[in-house]
Amino acid sequence: MLKAFAELSTPLVADACVRLGVAVRVAPVGARAVVAGARVAGRVLPVRHYGSVDVFLEAYAEARDGDVLVIDNGGRTDEACVGDLAVLEARAAGVAGIVVWGLHRDTPELVEIGLPVFSYGALPLGPVRLDDREPEAPLSVKFGPHPVGAGDVVFADADGVLFVPADRLAEVLEAAGAIARTERAQAGRIASGDTLRRQTAFDEYLERRAADPSYTFRQHLRRVGGAIEE
Repeated sequence: MLKAFAELSTPLVADACVRLGVAVRVAPVGARAVVAGARVAGRVLPVRHYGSVDVFLEAYAEARDGDVLVIDNGGRTDEACVGDLAVLEARAAGVAGIVVWGLHRDTPELVEIGLPVFSYGALPLGPVRLDDREPEAPLSVKFGPHPVGAGDVVFADADGVLFVPADRLAEVLEAAGAIARTERAQAGRIASGDTLRRQTAFDEYLERRAADPSYTFRQHLRRVGGAIEE
């Protein structure tokens, strides 16, 4: 999965979802990699945190190589729910990375471990609560407003985190690759002096829009074969 993502980015995947009509489930703004430049992509291994690391250990027992642990801690900012030992155990279980709707701690140790971890920040304090568990917790979680489960794939990089249904993955990656190729070609032409306005026949677009106010730039890009917005 990460190999397929290597030449892509979360903006390209998001644009591909828009183009294909796939619901775009983007994590709330603010998710950042503990190690700058880290990237991860893989099947979602969902877990809901209740105040104890036992939920992580249970999840690791079900992990497949390359899974990404997605932790629902409700976006809490009063506790860090994952630290160095949980991350070390994740690596030992073959987990490719961790994405947390919440906070982490043990930042220097996580940097040394090097496993991609995305969270909303660091806090010294771990959980001091222990909540009752719901029976469906291992099957699905929430990440911001979005339901996420084992039937999803997660992508994370410097631009953020998003989720794609596994059964649409192949077509989303194919579309993202096509958009990437078009954008790279456009960027090369701009560098050579061929402006984006000329490439996209922008004057023609303005003329058509004047005649037909319902004509959108997105429609125009699709007609001329450009890729900017999606």
